Amino acid sequence: MLWQGELRNGSSMSGSNTVSASRRQPVLGRHALNLPNLITGTRLLLAFVLFALISVAEFWITSAFLFILAASTDALDGYFARRNGQITVLGRILDPFVDKVIVCGSFVCLLEHQDRPDSGVRAWMVIIIIGREMFVSSLRGILEKEGKDFSASFSGKLKMTLQCVAVSVSLFSMSPQFAWEWVPVARTAVLLVAVLVTLWSGAVYVSRGFALLREDSA
Repeated sequence: MLWQGELRNGSSMSGSNTVSASRRQPVLGRHALNLPNLITGTRLLLAFVLFALISVAEFWITSAFLFILAASTDALDGYFARRNGQITVLGRILDPFVDKVIVCGSFVCLLEHQDRPDSGVRAWMVIIIIGREMFVSSLRGILEKEGKDFSASFSGKLKMTLQCVAVSVSLFSMSPQFAWEWVPVARTAVLLVAVLVTLWSGAVYVSRGFALLREDSA
């Protein structure tokens, strides 16, 4: 009979939901201890080593190469996660967090050096960069809670690339080996471009996020 069929279907669906729930893995289970997350954790440790070197104010070229090494591992952990099917909740949380720590932290550390040598980084630049990251991260949290797709776009990736270039150029420019007259001008230009793209990227994300929020109220 129809009601018996519906009962059986309901029972099977309930059973399948129970099985899938029982198979659901915890966020911090053994599956999270994989190569991509190990690379991300290593990048976080390299960030703290980098901050210490910048504070010492002597090893500028070493600091620049260390920053480039740490920043480049961002693509590496994502590659292994996709190739090996090791995308985890922990990785999705940890990866963008570490990216923000190393980039924003580098700008904050460079802000301390405004005399000889001068990093070229100013407080208003750091406020724009960190403010953008905080606002977009908050907006992403709201949208993902609503089940909306707010993944990274081209503007966000371009912003990240230019910020990394700006940090690297700033670090190299403070080395006595690059004490050429045109270096401060080039450094300032790179920093300004990075900040302007950061503002533009933030506007793109805000416009996209508000459009997704309006879909619910429409």
